[in-house]
Amino acid sequence: MNNNCINHEYYMRVSDRILALIRRIFHNNPEFRHDSFKHVARFAPVIPFMGGRPDLSKTLNRVVTFADGSNPLHFGAPIVLAAGANKTALRICDFANMGFGGISVGTATRHVREGNTHRPRIGFIEKDRAIHNSMGLNNDGVEAVTRRTDAQIAAAHRAQMCVGISVAETPGLTDENEKVKDIIESFSIAYRVADYIEINVSCPNTGENRLDLDMSFIDKIFSEIKKYRDAQSYRKAVYAKLSPDMAEAHTATIMDALVKAGVNGVVIGNTYPTKKLTDLPVHVKYNDLTPLRADGDRGGMSGRPLYENMVKNVKFIREHYPQMSVMACGGIDHGYKIYDLIKLGVDAVQCYSVVAFRWMAAHAMRKELEEALSKDGFRTLADYDAKNPKG
Repeated sequence: MNNNCINHEYYMRVSDRILALIRRIFHNNPEFRHDSFKHVARFAPVIPFMGGRPDLSKTLNRVVTFADGSNPLHFGAPIVLAAGANKTALRICDFANMGFGGISVGTATRHVREGNTHRPRIGFIEKDRAIHNSMGLNNDGVEAVTRRTDAQIAAAHRAQMCVGISVAETPGLTDENEKVKDIIESFSIAYRVADYIEINVSCPNTGENRLDLDMSFIDKIFSEIKKYRDAQSYRKAVYAKLSPDMAEAHTATIMDALVKAGVNGVVIGNTYPTKKLTDLPVHVKYNDLTPLRADGDRGGMSGRPLYENMVKNVKFIREHYPQMSVMACGGIDHGYKIYDLIKLGVDAVQCYSVVAFRWMAAHAMRKELEEALSKDGFRTLADYDAKNPKG
């Protein structure tokens, strides 16, 4: 196993500096700036200097297969737009313009949620190239998200995008049986349509205890998911999205439960909880996050500072649970990082924060990944996979 995962630096182009200027202009309205990404994705093909069109070449195509017979996943490139970027599942194909080869829409809950009521709910941390958010799982509900996905998924496949739906428990429920019923209903609705389903058991920004800290509840949820899948005539891949802050012993306990329940893989990981910010190599001080800390420390950080911690978690899982598919998420902002992770055995990466700091980030990372493959003598990612089969 190649363990050489460097936190590669990228060259700041003029376009990246323009992005920095835009962030400064919208300093007092960061949520508007954050939400504007969907409009950029929509109009990228018709704005001359954007260069935003789907990349339909086969160079970075990747097919992820599963030993249990779950439907394979077809990525135009192993670069997935993480959940939170497109909460509504509107205009999914627009994000192919930005260079993504897959997308996790949502996170969706059983019912509509407005999210946290305080403002601001998001902030850019410039020196660390990071984002702090405490949105609170605002979404249109899993039925609307799934219905919209169903109407667009064929077109998304033509644009070489794999489409997953991320689901989570509806915050506010107190009865454990109601919680289980809630998340299984959301799962079953999404299961009918999505290429894969991502169970978010680690959201830090709703003010409630994370599910991945309660092992008895984890066992209940995933045993019910197993029963549902086993009763279906078709089988789709299921991923659990875990928190990046867990000790190895707790990670191992969760992974054992996921393996027992037949879960196909994990997303490593979610945003890093605000309360543990000092665990990361950051310049920002914990006390300087006001007024974002006014949410009662419900939020989390994403972006470049998470990379080294994420790599540590990926190495642990790949070493001890090699049968599990891994989507790496946290601080991925360079194509060479993606290649390093692929060499660790990662199937795909997820990212979002980078689009606020790199101009046409996924397209840029595609070029860097192609360059890294070429340096090692591979013309395509499929060539690499053929010569480096996963055990």
